[in-house]
Amino acid sequence: MANTPHGGVLKDLLVRDEPRQQALAEEAATLPDLVLTDRQLCDLELILNGGFSPLEGFLNEADYKSVVETLRLADGSLFPIPINLDVSATDIERLGIKPGARISLLDPRDDEALAILTVEDIYTPNKPLEAERVFGADDSAHPAVAYLHNRVKELYVGGKVEAIKAPAHFDYAALRYTPSELRAHFKKLAWRKVVAFQTRNPMHRAHRELTVRAARQRQANILIQPVVGLTKPGDVDHYTRVRVYEALMPKYPNGMAHLALLPLAMRMAGPREAVWHSIIRKNFGATHFIVGRDHAGPGKNSQGKDFYGPYDAQELVTKYKDELNIEMVPFQQMTYLPSTDEYMPVDEVPAGVQTLDISGTELRKRLRTGAPIPDWFSYDTVVKVLRESYPPRTKQGFVLFLTGLYNSGKDTIARALQVTLNQQGGRSVSLLLGETVRSELSAELGFSREDRHKNIQRIAFVSAELTRAGAAVIAAPIAPYAHSRKAAKETILQSGGSGANFFLIHVATPLEHCEKFDRKGVYKKARAGEIKGFTGIDDVYEAPTDADIVADTTQQSIPEIVHAIVLLLETNGLL
Repeated sequence: MANTPHGGVLKDLLVRDEPRQQALAEEAATLPDLVLTDRQLCDLELILNGGFSPLEGFLNEADYKSVVETLRLADGSLFPIPINLDVSATDIERLGIKPGARISLLDPRDDEALAILTVEDIYTPNKPLEAERVFGADDSAHPAVAYLHNRVKELYVGGKVEAIKAPAHFDYAALRYTPSELRAHFKKLAWRKVVAFQTRNPMHRAHRELTVRAARQRQANILIQPVVGLTKPGDVDHYTRVRVYEALMPKYPNGMAHLALLPLAMRMAGPREAVWHSIIRKNFGATHFIVGRDHAGPGKNSQGKDFYGPYDAQELVTKYKDELNIEMVPFQQMTYLPSTDEYMPVDEVPAGVQTLDISGTELRKRLRTGAPIPDWFSYDTVVKVLRESYPPRTKQGFVLFLTGLYNSGKDTIARALQVTLNQQGGRSVSLLLGETVRSELSAELGFSREDRHKNIQRIAFVSAELTRAGAAVIAAPIAPYAHSRKAAKETILQSGGSGANFFLIHVATPLEHCEKFDRKGVYKKARAGEIKGFTGIDDVYEAPTDADIVADTTQQSIPEIVHAIVLLLETNGLL
């Protein structure tokens, strides 16, 4: 028998509002509309299908303040994570958002109306306090705190929503269940006890052993419910992970386990997140939930220490166990015992018995270099999937990002690099010169600070797409601003997949030399005021402090500079 939903009633708005779906869709076409962010889309999906029960919309100010301070909604219901609809002041004014207004919420992927929000209030959040209370520290080393300060807009809009339809998914549709559908599945199979397992990483033999042990101890079945919404930046992409889970499922005893995907935008909030995950799994019908060591932890803070203690999450879930009404299954790290060919929790290993482990860092190194991965650690079918998505370094793409003043020689270096890499073979090589990109991709942009930044982000987007496909990308814009170069690097690292290899090359040829040998007379025109906002003359060039290589064509020949860059690639195992 499936567990009772949090709050006693599953708030499945899709079912509730189905009789009015057509009328709501027609009304939505007449309303001001707001295009959701990726995080808001994930949140809305779980509001609509009841995964976030008892929520029926985005938090109003009273609920927000209460959740931040007390882990409870204003009515006293336990709910540890604030689910907010952040909107810019510009959009508030443009859309005429005010209490009582009705707003259509659009899917950012296809502009389809998913729901109508009735506005209750508009309020300004206390972001430092939210960071401190929810995440434990106002420290931008925490990915959710960085997101809060850098990407969350300045105002929150609270209000309940009415469902038009669920977001469409074209990937793994057979593995996506609403809480109502999963509960019906459990009922059909007569599953009375269900142990849910949360993960955002690939699963290996240790995870299989952990979940089987948990199920057998409780005479229960297993729900493998990985997150396929937003996870920690740098995580393995969900397509690869789901292929891994599919490869792993046949390794479970027949009929023991079921795989279902969760479109959750994680916050990596450690203890609070563990309570939140417990509520969500309870809403999906699970009776037990595995909470491991450092559950949903984001890693190190800016002082190099863990954000949360290893068992803080287990302790907080235990504190609220009576209200949660889902049994926590605490587990420590599993380790391999070669003498008996089995996995065991580290705290149960007899003294003196040999154990073996492979860390995540070591696994990534073996995937990168093609080194063998032992069968005691993972299964051949899982390793095959990972190797397909994460080829050896010599098959991965990379981005060489050259920055420097106009006429510094960066374009000449870029062209020489293109020839050199084409000569070596093994990859396609793409050259993105600043002037070429300007004419082909950014012809409508000017040279204001904002337009220059936008141009660099377009280059970053194209570079990430190419390098993810295994290409060598040589980008050579002027890129005068540090924040633009940083944003470009982040885009490539986050979106480049296995090709997320970024190298910054500063061509630091002095301005005097660039100007002296300017055959086109561009600097002369800038000095005369005929060209405004010219880098190095009346606009700043912020020299990089984090370049992988600093080159100067007055001190080095082009072949010497190219050779230094090739050696950099070889040192990093890419050639």
